[in-house]
Parts: sequence; structure tokens; C-alpha cells
Amino acid sequence: MGDFFYKPHDGWLADVIPFHEDGEFKLLYLKDWRDKEKYGEGTPWFLLGTKDFVDYTEYGEVLARGGEDEQDLYIYTGCILKADGRYHIFYTGNNFHYPSQGKKQQAVMHAVSDDMLHWTKIPEDAFYAREDLYEAHDWRDPFVFWNEEAGEYWMLLAARLKEGPANRRGCVALCASKDLSVWETREPFWAPYLYTTHECPDLFRIGDWWYLVYSTFSDRTVTHYRMSRSLQGPWTAPADDALDTRAFYAAKTWSDGQRRYAFGWNPTREGEHDYGTWQWGGDLIVHEIVQREDGTLFVKVPKTVGAAFANKVPFELSGVLGEWSLQSGHATANAADSFACATAGKLPDVCKITAKMTFRSNTRACGFVLKTDESLDRGYQIRFEPGRSRVVLDVWPRKGDIPFVVGMERPIELKPDVVCQVEVYVDGTVCEVYANGEIALSARLYDWKEGGWGVFVSEGQASFATELFER
Repeated sequence: MGDFFYKPHDGWLADVIPFHEDGEFKLLYLKDWRDKEKYGEGTPWFLLGTKDFVDYTEYGEVLARGGEDEQDLYIYTGCILKADGRYHIFYTGNNFHYPSQGKKQQAVMHAVSDDMLHWTKIPEDAFYAREDLYEAHDWRDPFVFWNEEAGEYWMLLAARLKEGPANRRGCVALCASKDLSVWETREPFWAPYLYTTHECPDLFRIGDWWYLVYSTFSDRTVTHYRMSRSLQGPWTAPADDALDTRAFYAAKTWSDGQRRYAFGWNPTREGEHDYGTWQWGGDLIVHEIVQREDGTLFVKVPKTVGAAFANKVPFELSGVLGEWSLQSGHATANAADSFACATAGKLPDVCKITAKMTFRSNTRACGFVLKTDESLDRGYQIRFEPGRSRVVLDVWPRKGDIPFVVGMERPIELKPDVVCQVEVYVDGTVCEVYANGEIALSARLYDWKEGGWGVFVSEGQASFATELFER
């Protein structure tokens, strides 16, 4: 295992509730030990501090889970805000045992603090779904903000409509309050009949645009966003409405006053295998969010993360298949009707690969191999496909009739003879790919633990100028 992308040493990090103050990001997160026998049932909130997404201060548990007979046995996602000098958190109290007892599984709950470390729960402020509008047991992930225009606090929630197609009832519910204590439930904020549920709703504004961020697991498991010039909508979808792949989930955002970041997690897979079921929780991944001129968003690697890999590692590329022109990190292959690959030795367990990649017209694919063996009979590919305007993660050999790893696909505009700048971060099984400073592709690499790395071209001509860095 690597040690760069944060996870607690004795468990896993799930949904992050970010906040920023005094030059430090304070990251509340749901901790899952995945060991009920040793640690008991339920999930508390822990707290991390970081100024650079590289080094972290662990403050420990700050919001304890309740008992098996209490609403907040599982303290699920919520939000934090500061009002009148005091910190408030609103969180989901979830108890899987309650429905069989005739009780509601989920409630919105409230706690306050003067220092973010010691929290006092206010049980009397808990409230439940209004059953004439919403289903009883889906009432979670509160996000609270001050609505200047309305002169009141608004709360967005992941909820489900009482009626409609069973798998399309997901909506963003709306509640309002003057005092952060008593909440009025209103008609839904957004009910598009698109998904089963809109998890972890998050809202922010940049310039003239409002952005609604949420995660889904029905249509596809991914973090989406929608945009509008008004809180009343319409909430329209950009051409690329996802922040990342299947391996970046439940992202919530916060700003340090200059830049906004998305905080999500790269999930593990059951059995630590490439085809294992995706699990809940994993390693913390942070993307910087940037607004384009047309209002659409893209994500890129935070500067501090890139700068953490400062030690250049020498290597020498060697042609394995095809004819290559090779010189000190530069490699060019002409493989008009074949596959060509050049490798550069063992891939470090924690590292960054950077490359300036160009290709000629009619090139079907080019990119990088990771953790491959000398015969190229196994390993991973980060494959750019110009004809399909996408980048995908592939594993070799494949299992069954699939073109690449399911969910590991991101759209990207690729033009012949125009440089594509790529950064690949590897931290044990975690892999984070950034391309042209605006596309992120998160992935897991399990089955092949180690091996070499290199570059490849498939039916075309491409050139690479590469560098390798360690911390």
C-alpha cells in the first residue's frame, strides 16, 4: 500500500464534510473500520486538518455514534457552518434497525460547538421526512446555507418523492429556517425524475452561476453537477456533467476564498481484486474546481499535490514492441498497423509520471502502460482514443467481453499534432490521472501489484516526452 492519498491507518475514509478557517481545511469525515466485531456497529465523524492536501493533522473522533437503540447509530453525511460565532453541524442520524421496529430509519440531526473538537448534540432539533411529500426512510445528507435573497437558511436534502416511478423518485428536498433550530419542509428544490436518489447535495456560486453537485448510484455511480443562473432553476446539464469516474464518489466542495475544491473518495474493491464489488469508503481524493468562460466546470490536480513530487527519478526507455526513436525521456513510434510499446523499468509504489504526448491523424490509441511484465502479457493501460474523444483505463488480459474497465471512462478532446499534457499519480492501488489540466480519471489497480511502466501506440504514430518523480 502507498501512503500519499489519505486514509486512516486502522480503517477507511468515507464522505467528507469540508470547512475552511484560519488557513486550514478542516475535514470532518465518516470513518468505517469494517470490523463490527472489534469496533462495534455504526460510523462516527472524525476530523482532519490540512493546509496542502499532502500533510494531515489527525484530531480524532469528534462526533460519537449513538447506541443500537438511538437514531444516530450511523452518523451519515451532513454539513458544517458557522453562525454568530458558533459552529453548527447538521447530520444524518441513520439506524438500520429502526424500520423493523416501526420507526423511521433516517432523521436530520443538529449539534453545536465552540471549537470544532467538542460537540453537543441537540436531540430535540431532530426532524423527519414529511410523509405527504416524501418517503419516510430516505431523508439524509443535509446541506445548509444562508439564502441572502430569501433572508433565511435553506437546507437541501437527499430524499425521495412519495409518488412516481419507483426508480425515478430521487429529488433534492428543501427545508427553511430562521434560527437553525426549527425547520419548515417545502416543495422539492429539484425533482427531475432522473435517479433513484441524489446523494450528498452541495451548492455553491461562482460569478453569475449556481452549481448543484450530487452523487448517484442508479443511472451510473458518479458525482454529477448541474448549473443555473437562478436558485429557482432550471438546472441544466453540461455536455460532461461528471467530475470524475466511478472511483470518485460523494464529493462535496468548499473554498479557501480563492480556489474551490471537491473532496471525494476513491473506493476500494471487495477482495482487493480488479473485478471485486466496489465498496463504501476508501482514500481521500481532492480536485480543484475551475470555471470556464461558458460557465461549465472542470477539475484539475491541486498545485500542492503536484509539487509534493519533486524528486526526479532517472530512467531509460527501451523498445519492447515496434520501432522506436528513443532519446532521454523522448520516445516516438510509427506503428501504422500494429501495436508498439516502450518500457522504462520498475514503477515506484508512490510516484508521478508527467508527459507531453502528441499523435498524428488516424491514430487509434496511445498512452501509458502501468505495472506490466516484461512480455507485456499483463498490466494496465491508460489509453487515449482520439476517434472516440475519450480516455479509459484498461486491464490486460481482460475478463470477458468488455472494452475497458467499467466506469473508467472520461471524455476529452484530442487533436492531432496538439500536445496533450498528462499527469499520472500512483499510490499503491490508487491511480489518479489528469489530462490537459481539465480531466480527472480516478481508478484502482489491484491484481497486478508491481511491474514496469512505459508508453504505447496502437495503429498510429505518437511521441512522448516523459518524466518520473517521487516524493
